[in-house]
Amino acid sequence: MKMSTKGRYAVMAMIDIATHSHGSPVSLADIADRQDISQEYLEQIFAKLRKAGLVDSSRGPGGGYRLASEARDIPMADIILAADEELKVTRCDGDAVDGCVKGERCNAHDLWSSLSRQMMYFLGSISLEDVVENRNLALAATIKPAKDRHVNPNARPEA
Repeated sequence: MKMSTKGRYAVMAMIDIATHSHGSPVSLADIADRQDISQEYLEQIFAKLRKAGLVDSSRGPGGGYRLASEARDIPMADIILAADEELKVTRCDGDAVDGCVKGERCNAHDLWSSLSRQMMYFLGSISLEDVVENRNLALAATIKPAKDRHVNPNARPEA
């Protein structure tokens, strides 16, 4: 799986705002200091988060950023996508075969493509509030356990 620092830092910064805002704007300098992230890099990320409608900004003394919606209404997938991140485990663009093996689907393409979709489904099921409140994310996501879908390769079909 590939996710650049941009996506990780966007998530960290949004958690920071949700934790420290208390209704007031949070400055990028404070976020940068607490999270050990370059303020210049945060400015680039926050331009994208603002454009996506995830944060509101205010200028001047006491200015900064606050969540544009309640934390419970912000899926983690939206934060990652706003930072122009795509979680994927294939070499291909989306579900296309470009970048696969010799212009053909590789033998594991469908597996990796499905895994990418499951990760986005999981992150879409988890809210910023779930993360801030340290909830059991597996329960919060309501994903059916893999063991329920597992097929026993040694089982004989019923006649």
